[in-house]
Amino acid sequence: MLDLTRDPCEVAPELLGAVIRTDVAIRIVEVEAYRGEVDPGSHAFRGLTKRNAAMFGPPGHLYVYYIYGMHWSANIVCWPEGQAGGVLLRAGEVIDNHELARERRPAAKTDRDLARGPARLAQALGIDGSFNGISLASGRIELLASGEPVESTSGPRVGVSGAGGTASYPWRFWIPGDRHVSPYRPGRS
Repeated sequence: MLDLTRDPCEVAPELLGAVIRTDVAIRIVEVEAYRGEVDPGSHAFRGLTKRNAAMFGPPGHLYVYYIYGMHWSANIVCWPEGQAGGVLLRAGEVIDNHELARERRPAAKTDRDLARGPARLAQALGIDGSFNGISLASGRIELLASGEPVESTSGPRVGVSGAGGTASYPWRFWIPGDRHVSPYRPGRS
């Protein structure tokens, strides 16, 4: 397993090519790093709250949150316990149990769109609020390292408003040319 006690910006590109598995398996092709209280794009920028508490928890757990009043998104918690940090799972390719992923994502027109975006990825995996704070070693969800370095590129995070969404924070990492990577959209300024 990857060393998740490190800076999310170090961990993020190493997650590319890894597999996240529930009863569906997805190869990770796009992620974003969030560095807690030093990162204006992070949910933990203003400190510990009930909502973001899992982000301050032990590394190797999930921080799952509800966004736009309709979607779940999942982050892998990094850094030592007490220091908030995480890597958002932005996009992936379903590699096992396509049938169940399609059931969970009936709006997906193609298999390419099953996990193309953080809410779609969480939905395809069946991740909801009950996964918040759960360990990646729980048996309910697991992370399998890719075993080989994967080529990656980086740039500004998708849809992050303010300073945290600018080129000063090139903490979105993806596998160049992979058709499952989500499109870039800047945040509101």
